[in-house]
Amino acid sequence: MKTVALHTVGCKLNQHETNGIERQFSERGWRPVAFGEPADVVVVNTCTVTAQSDKRCRAALRKARRASPGGTVVAAACYAEAQPAAV
Repeated sequence: MKTVALHTVGCKLNQHETNGIERQFSERGWRPVAFGEPADVVVVNTCTVTAQSDKRCRAALRKARRASPGGTVVAAACYAEAQPAAV
């Protein structure tokens, strides 16, 4: 069974979106694992409201890559759209 880890930076809307993404993966037979554990796919739902949230996004993306070096890391939402070169 393929695994997916999800992490949210930001507001309640981002958390709601992450819950929906997790549900879609689960419906397709993927097993959710805790963020920071190895996974086939890691989704980081990002935010760019403040410089602090940008910093937390970068840290989460680095953590995802370290935890799942052979997996796919997806940066979604605000920070990914506003700072594609940084992602």
